Amino acid sequence: MESKDKLWKREDLGKRYLEGIRSAIPLAEYQIKVILYLLKQRNRQINNILDIGCGDGILGRSVLEKYPSASCVFLDISDTMIDAAKKNVSSDNDKLHFVIEDYGGIGWTKSIVEFGKFDLIISGFSIHHQTDKRKKEIYREIFDLLLPGGFFLNLEHCSSPTPWLKTVFDEFFIDSLYSYHISTGVDKKREEIAGDFYSAPVREANILAPVDKQCSWLKKIGFVEVDCYLKIFELCLFGGIKPE
Repeated sequence: MESKDKLWKREDLGKRYLEGIRSAIPLAEYQIKVILYLLKQRNRQINNILDIGCGDGILGRSVLEKYPSASCVFLDISDTMIDAAKKNVSSDNDKLHFVIEDYGGIGWTKSIVEFGKFDLIISGFSIHHQTDKRKKEIYREIFDLLLPGGFFLNLEHCSSPTPWLKTVFDEFFIDSLYSYHISTGVDKKREEIAGDFYSAPVREANILAPVDKQCSWLKKIGFVEVDCYLKIFELCLFGGIKPE
């Protein structure tokens, strides 16, 4: 099996994810709506954003629409993802920065030290590729990168508590993929989509952890207001705030 790092550096895999999976994630628009609602209720100015494992930059872009004067760092291991993120934002905005970096490696924060501390750090369906040990370290690194009062929001793929619930989620996701393909005019049978889903190489790179366990890690690190703010089977939005 390819290492997770090599997998996500592959151009074909990056394109497949962007074209056939990211847009088909169930209730994707609602997930972003909840993120924006949390930020609105927080009622705090956001000047500096970090989008970790940014993919095509959908989370960072969505926040910037509400906070257009903010700076944002889009960080990803994949050239393909960073290229997609660049294409989706204004090219003449000097407050946007794009960094190709593997945050799974120790010392990755050196690549963004010039951008200072952050009011908001977001991540979408990325950190689950790391081991649990590394996840904990990353959450600590994120805590240290936040300004006092800064918010960490992780839209993530977490593990199901039972095998049956995992099967329910898989079928739920396949239904969403099938509906997306129909809406875009792609002529594919559900059985074919299911076969692609179950054989996808990225599934082997997933290292899923329960959301409640990850929330407990955040609390031990020092985050407050920690919770799972939204959960749809294995799709979870959780995070916390660095104390003032």
